[in-house]
Amino acid sequence: MSSTSDPAPFQLTCTPALPELLQNLGCSIALSTYQAGKLVFISPHDGERLVQLPRTFHRPMAVSWNKGVLAISTASTVELFVNDSRMAPAYPRQPNTYDALYLPRQTIQTGRIDTHGIEWDASGSLWIVNTRFGCLARLSARYSFEPAWFPPFVDDLAPEDRCHLNGVAFVDGSPAFATCLAESNEAEGWRRRLPNDGVLIDVRTNETVLRELPMPHSPRIIDGKLYLLLSATGELVRVDVENRRHEVVQRVGGFVRGLAYYRSHLFVAYSKLRKNSSTFRDLPIADEATTAGIAVIHEPSGAMVGRLVYQQSVDEIFDLAVLPDELRPGIVGLDREERATAVTSPEKTWWGVARDESPAKAEEN
Repeated sequence: MSSTSDPAPFQLTCTPALPELLQNLGCSIALSTYQAGKLVFISPHDGERLVQLPRTFHRPMAVSWNKGVLAISTASTVELFVNDSRMAPAYPRQPNTYDALYLPRQTIQTGRIDTHGIEWDASGSLWIVNTRFGCLARLSARYSFEPAWFPPFVDDLAPEDRCHLNGVAFVDGSPAFATCLAESNEAEGWRRRLPNDGVLIDVRTNETVLRELPMPHSPRIIDGKLYLLLSATGELVRVDVENRRHEVVQRVGGFVRGLAYYRSHLFVAYSKLRKNSSTFRDLPIADEATTAGIAVIHEPSGAMVGRLVYQQSVDEIFDLAVLPDELRPGIVGLDREERATAVTSPEKTWWGVARDESPAKAEEN
């Protein structure tokens, strides 16, 4: 890797093979950093370099992709963007640049519930990990959320972040496993029990599969195997559910949080620790967690095959998702005027539909 003495905003370095790997996989990465207030697309450029596209959001956190829909949780909403590649060639700001273009299509007002995860169920409905209220919930057009499952030790619906429920893994379109930082039923009780009281729970049976985990996050079912991240020790682990044990696949380093999978490769986000935080400064990984970035691991062998490291602007990554079959995706941010001039229908698309400024015509309508 190389670096400069005066890095530019969002400058990163990467292992030489990473751009070519993304090029060969045919994918890009979307990551969220609430610390910097950005969603960032990272794509390969001619197999030798990476190109980034940052967009501004208010405290972006969970990121999830499903069938061309990108979901992003913010401070009080879940934003849905839909890829319409037909709009990409004539995008006014950068024509003939992107092979995909994500357009804002729906804002769901959740309120400040600290959404830590987003998943789609088998019917296409959206589920969220509602951390502040300690439950898995469905998103609703009528309510901020509809509670669907609580950890067995949480006895009330209250905005108290009792156990820091932070992740869910789905199996066959239904929630199967969830992670919490402690079996606590008191307001923010998990903070007093860090770092080794984390648990993995089978949502289907309410049984605790593993205890005494060092801050578990991001459970995922991959090819029938359950993976999760141990943030306090910087490790990617594989869980043997039947025998209730886990093994370390790779020690990534840093505060790991955010896990995605694509074509035999695991993408693990890691963050720099806030040394002024009483919650994090004494974690086992504290001395090593000095940068933020993404590690890429070959799932069959467990070997680390690529890494990128931010030199500037990004200290904490919250989540990430893989954008398959997209080598240069674009996104129309919520602060861009193009969001109002991009019009699509099933049959046709239009850019720059003019706004009628005539008061007289407005009155007629």
